[in-house]
Parts: sequence; C-alpha cells; structure tokens
Amino acid sequence: MNEITPHVPDSPDASVVPREPLPPIQSRFLFVDVAALRAKQLRRGARVRIDDPEHLPKKAERVAMEEVRRGLVYYNVPEPKPKRPEGNS
Repeated sequence: MNEITPHVPDSPDASVVPREPLPPIQSRFLFVDVAALRAKQLRRGARVRIDDPEHLPKKAERVAMEEVRRGLVYYNVPEPKPKRPEGNS
C-alpha cells in the first residue's frame, strides 16, 4: 500500500519530464532541431515544463528553446547508417 509506483505514460506521445536536467546541447543544429520539434508539440497542446509563469515567453518557439536550454526535453540522436561500398547498387 505504501509503495510508490513510477508514472507510466498512457500513450507514446505523453511527455516525460527528466528528473534532473540533461547536459547542454553543444551543436547549434541539434539545438534547433530539438527546439523545433518541441515547439510543434507545444502548438499542438503539450504542457509547458517551465515552472516560472511570470517570465514565460509568449511564443511557442521561445518557450521550446528555453525548455531545451534548461535540459527539460528528452531527445534521441539516431545512429549513423553505415556507408555502402562504392559500385554496389
């Protein structure tokens, strides 16, 4: 009865807030990609993960960039595909 069960999202789209901030993204291109995908989620109705409503930006893109900057957004970088040898089609 006193056990704490971890929260399991009901759907694969459910957002999960990291327990501790993720390391900062070093690549500007990856930062832009992650923020753009997060902004798309926010425009579709996802909850904002920033707890400071007074200083919250108005635009979804700015909110997404701040969430990514604070390490509040999970992301996966796919493994690069192996190159095929030249001459084989």
